[in-house]
Amino acid sequence: MIGVAPFDGAESEGAAPAGVTAPKGRPTPKRNAAAKRRGPVAPAPMTSAEARARRKNLAGPKLNKEERRAAKAERRERMAERRERMMAGDESALLERDRGPVRRYARDIVDARYNLLGLFMPVALGLMFIMMALPQIQYYISPAMMLLMVLMGVDGVLVGRKVTKKVDIKYPDNTEPRWKLGLYAAGRASTLRRMRAPRPQVRRGQRLD
Repeated sequence: MIGVAPFDGAESEGAAPAGVTAPKGRPTPKRNAAAKRRGPVAPAPMTSAEARARRKNLAGPKLNKEERRAAKAERRERMAERRERMMAGDESALLERDRGPVRRYARDIVDARYNLLGLFMPVALGLMFIMMALPQIQYYISPAMMLLMVLMGVDGVLVGRKVTKKVDIKYPDNTEPRWKLGLYAAGRASTLRRMRAPRPQVRRGQRLD
């Protein structure tokens, strides 16, 4: 006859053995602890009005018209101040791509150079307007555009090589890839001088050390 194991009340009241689900109606210790940590969860809003009301409560007290105007003016002032510092070359206000002495030196090389690459957009727009005004010369405009693109590409390669060569001499410990620095220089050279950010700190034709 098969014997029946004696009933152990202490074992039934304790934690369930590993790999065995706890009795029905009694949460496992992990779930109970997690519920205590999270606390009560607010029910999801049933309507859009309830959702808007909840967002307003989370946003805090509502500002009046004068306070909103003052906050907007303050934000504009901070943005204008930061932009001015960035345009002036303040290192703390520059974008990540423009920071560091290597990038500053690369900008100075480009800004001191007479770049043919910067004329691409004005010349291209001028040719397009001429083509629209005089459709009969369209046959000659297309080769001119192709020649312009070739010249701009050559000038971009030249300015990139010049910048990387000078950077290697001035900063021999620089670890930035040459192609990335060359693209940065070509991108700045392709922008009109008055639209460059940060604004140029050297004159055209100025000799750099």
